[in-house]
Amino acid sequence: MTEQNKLKRLFDEIKTPVRKDAELLPDEEKMKRIEQKMREVLDILGLDLNDDSLNGTPRRVAKMYVKEIFKGLSSENMPKLSAFENKYKYGQMLVEKDISVFSTCEHHFLPIIGKAHVAYISTGKVIGLSKINRIVDYFARRPQVQERLTVQILNAMKIALDTEDVAVIVDAKHMCLVSRGIKDITSSTLTAEYSGKFLDEKVRKEFLRYINMDTKFIV
Repeated sequence: MTEQNKLKRLFDEIKTPVRKDAELLPDEEKMKRIEQKMREVLDILGLDLNDDSLNGTPRRVAKMYVKEIFKGLSSENMPKLSAFENKYKYGQMLVEKDISVFSTCEHHFLPIIGKAHVAYISTGKVIGLSKINRIVDYFARRPQVQERLTVQILNAMKIALDTEDVAVIVDAKHMCLVSRGIKDITSSTLTAEYSGKFLDEKVRKEFLRYINMDTKFIV
C-alpha cells in the first residue's frame, strides 16, 4: 500500500469531526480569521487591546492554534508511516512507555496532559522509535476526546506496521475537570485499546508489567 493510500485509509478509520473542506483554507488565511475573531472575544471580555501585553495576543493565539496545538488537523503534518524489515528477527513485544501527551479537550478547549504507552509485536516490520512518539503527538494535536485519541493511535500503528498486534494505553489529566466544574486535581483518566495478540490476557499482563517497571534514569 502506498504512503498516500495509507494516509487516506488512516483518515477514514476513526475520524475527528471535521468538515470535508477543512483543509482547503491556507494556514495564513486561517490565522488571519482566527486573529480577527480572537480580537473580538477579548474585546467582549472588556480587555484593553491597546495595552502592550495584550495587543499581540490575538495573533499569538491564532498562530498557536494553527501551527502548534491543532496542527494535527492537517494531513500535511502527519509523520511518515514508513517501516522497515525486521532483519534482527526480534519476536517479542516492543514497548515505548511514558510518551508525553499534550492535547485539547474538544468540549471546553482546555488542555489534556498525560502519558501514552504503546506496544507492538512485529510480524515482519519494525518502525523507528521516534515515529511512535510522533504518531502519538500528531493525533493529540487536535481537539480530542481521550477515547478517540487512543483508538486513532492504535489504528495508525496497525497500518504503519501491517500488524494487528498493537496495544495503547493513555493516562491523562483533563484541565476541564481540574480548573473548572468539579475542580478535581487528583483524578486522572485512563483509556486502553488492544488488538491481535494483546487480546490474550497473558500477553496483556506482560505489557502492563513492562509499563509499570521503574525504568527512569537521568540522562
